[in-house]
Amino acid sequence: MANPFDRIKESFNTSDGESYSLYNIQKLQDKRIEKLPYSIRILLESAIRNCDNFQVHETDIESILNWESNAAKVEIPFKPARVLLQDFTGVPAVVDLAAMRDAMKRLGGDPSKINPLVPVDLVIDHSVQVDVSRETDSLEENQKLEFHRNRERFLFLKWGSQAFKGLLIAPPGYGIVHQVNLEYLARGVIKGKDNILYPDSVVGTDSHTTMINGLGVCGWGVGGIEAEAVMLGQPMSMVLPEVVGYKLTGKLPDVATATDLVLTITKELRAKGVVGKFVEFYGEGVASLSVQDRATISNMAPEYGATMGFFPADKNTIQYLSNTGRSKQALEYIEQYLSKQNLLADYTAANQLVFTSTLELDLSTVVPCLSGPKRPHDRVSLSDMKSDFNNCLKSPVGFKGFGLNSEQIQKKATFEFKGKQYTIGNGVVSIAAITSCTNTSNPSVMLGAGLLAKNAVEAGLSVLPYIKTSLSPGSGVVTKYLQHAGLQSYLDQLGFNLTGYGCMTCIGNSGDLPEPVSEAILKEDLVAAGVLSGNRNFEGRIHPFLRANYLASPPLVVAYALAGTVDIDFEKDPIGVSSKTGKPVFLREIWPSRQTIQETIDKNVLSEMYKDVYSDVTGGNPRWNDLVVPQGLLYPWDEKSTYIHNPPFFQSMELTVAPRQPIKNAYCLLNLGDSITTDHISPAGNINRKSSAAKYLEERGVEPKEFNTYGARRGNDEVMVRGTFANTRLVNKLAPAVGPQTTYIPTGDLMFISDAAEKYKSEGHALIVLAGADYGSGSSRDWAAKGPYLQGIKCVIAVSFERIHRSNLVGMGIIPLQFKEGQNATSLGLSGKEQFNIELPAQIKTGQTVTVTTNCGKSFDTTLRFDTPIEIEYYGNGGILPFVLRRLVKEN
Repeated sequence: MANPFDRIKESFNTSDGESYSLYNIQKLQDKRIEKLPYSIRILLESAIRNCDNFQVHETDIESILNWESNAAKVEIPFKPARVLLQDFTGVPAVVDLAAMRDAMKRLGGDPSKINPLVPVDLVIDHSVQVDVSRETDSLEENQKLEFHRNRERFLFLKWGSQAFKGLLIAPPGYGIVHQVNLEYLARGVIKGKDNILYPDSVVGTDSHTTMINGLGVCGWGVGGIEAEAVMLGQPMSMVLPEVVGYKLTGKLPDVATATDLVLTITKELRAKGVVGKFVEFYGEGVASLSVQDRATISNMAPEYGATMGFFPADKNTIQYLSNTGRSKQALEYIEQYLSKQNLLADYTAANQLVFTSTLELDLSTVVPCLSGPKRPHDRVSLSDMKSDFNNCLKSPVGFKGFGLNSEQIQKKATFEFKGKQYTIGNGVVSIAAITSCTNTSNPSVMLGAGLLAKNAVEAGLSVLPYIKTSLSPGSGVVTKYLQHAGLQSYLDQLGFNLTGYGCMTCIGNSGDLPEPVSEAILKEDLVAAGVLSGNRNFEGRIHPFLRANYLASPPLVVAYALAGTVDIDFEKDPIGVSSKTGKPVFLREIWPSRQTIQETIDKNVLSEMYKDVYSDVTGGNPRWNDLVVPQGLLYPWDEKSTYIHNPPFFQSMELTVAPRQPIKNAYCLLNLGDSITTDHISPAGNINRKSSAAKYLEERGVEPKEFNTYGARRGNDEVMVRGTFANTRLVNKLAPAVGPQTTYIPTGDLMFISDAAEKYKSEGHALIVLAGADYGSGSSRDWAAKGPYLQGIKCVIAVSFERIHRSNLVGMGIIPLQFKEGQNATSLGLSGKEQFNIELPAQIKTGQTVTVTTNCGKSFDTTLRFDTPIEIEYYGNGGILPFVLRRLVKEN
């Protein structure tokens, strides 16, 4: 179909004579554009370029132009330029594509038509674990174990890279997906068919896809289900977002880092409430921040609750693209394109943009800080850490409390490690990890950590040998500049040896603690601590034995490793005693200055390092290259495989849509409180030996030492359904104690949640879940929706939903209902032992009221959280993927 906006298409030439074209939104000569936030202008350009009055209508363009009055009120289509996957969420996506090919053939279509229709990049970064640390060969040993554990997954992914067109897979050892995206995969501006240029934009199956916003690229996390639809050419349906303008002024003080800044911003934005909104940064303070500083802030958008934390492109952006090895030809057309579209910001100029609301931060007020002990937005100033931790010990159990009495607070444990005795108490640092994309993409904090390590070693300080220290950078570039600066050797001396290029500790792949340490913590039930430079510190995420976890900058990770405890006031207490002089050493005496850090960056972070690391992305790992994989369009499923399994989502699907049935006499599988995260719902971490998943694996001859993690087995629905709601810290009101159990209501028996679900399902009973506020917060995990779907859950009734998880539930055909304002299960007198009836109207509308009745005579109104008309279509088809597959078959 013809694009009615071809009239604003224009061309330009670069200095090499190449001709490029663009849809120039400035040629609309519409004064409304001048007021639009930059992020909304990118949505506008996409709608104009893709306008066909079928998937994208002229009325959609008018809706976006009227953003000021339409924000949060209208639905618009958006076609992202590309899709980004990591391996834990990417494996199920490729499994689904392979299964869709089988279904396409069964339904009479051409399986070769199931291919990504936009570029898809997958980086394998979630499977490496800190099995070995503090050794010179830690990297090699951990990667060897990674390939041993994940051979089947890697074989499948390598098959996918050959079988599907438009799928690039970066093998293990390249880095963290978001840092690789920032340094290499991001285009800034896309050069499409016939040299049409348009802004780079991306959706990813990891919530921290937002990191790319620091480069001026629109991108955010979506569920794997929604990402698969985008891969297959479907526009995303989204509510036109409100945009909160965040003005930054001043400059960071000498002692503060980009990590301190993002933890400060995270607290401020959480307090403001920005869920479902874009945050766009402006003001002269932004000009003083490097792209890496901006990316650090953008990365944690999920933690402050925003869809995006967006920094419009500026001269710093162009310089970063140049410094990281992008070609001169690309840099020229990128800069010209952004200038012509008025998408290149000048942060020092007066701001004419209109925002939904604004807030402001003077960078000079930022102080060193951490966040914890259980949530990323619970910021604690470094100067308050000792008092705050001690208050947490005695405060009631909650996000800021452990509920210990005075006797428990004083507990100590003694153990022997490598021939020496040690005594530890509450607050002992058991894990100190420089990890995660948030910080390791930023040379200022990585070289700051290296300089602090150098100063510490030279001052005669060391890290106690039982503390599990690790360094897992986001890309090989970090290793190059740490070595070039001569700093890696000092980090090695403190135990921060290179353990792998992957997420590792930040996602719970922290490996085992030394056995004597674990035994001591468990024996005295100590509140042991982890300090990591990551972005998530939810309870039970980093390690099951560590109850207090703090996010901190890489230099502070080194500092707390040296101190050995979080129960310390660095202003008053020495960080250690020098082995050279016998005198106490204070943190301020070894902390590197901002000037020293900047000089080290200028001398050691070189453009050729990026070019060298990314010269051969797909073929740079010898172990990967040695994998021999099957050929062909269709994957040869192995029913004996406990890693890759043909999922049931499409096996019985027909072309004709069956009408959805009302939910009658449904039982409640779980009655949950507030802040249930996807870590509680989705199978994650190690597979407990007493779990339903363990039983399933043992029945198939898998020994416990080969269980691996749920993440590694994400391609097997049989394992994943058994691991859904299997978190050991889950608080379910239908169980007497914390853990993955529930009451089977018909008999009153206490059972594993997955076993109860299977029993209900075998007897033909539908299931629901009752939940509190922020249900599904945390990482975007498609199995947090797929698992409940396979357990037979038809509806979740919650006080509120996290954005991505609500979308994922709809994508699996699960109904999200929201309690009316001020109500919840408790206020309505619901125990969860009732049976529930839910019937949607014949004509479903977004946001309409749905009445829920129970078998004991109670009824209450809820709001139907289908937020866009297309979501009603998805629900009617039994989910987003059956909807897409039916369309593709019919188009065939």
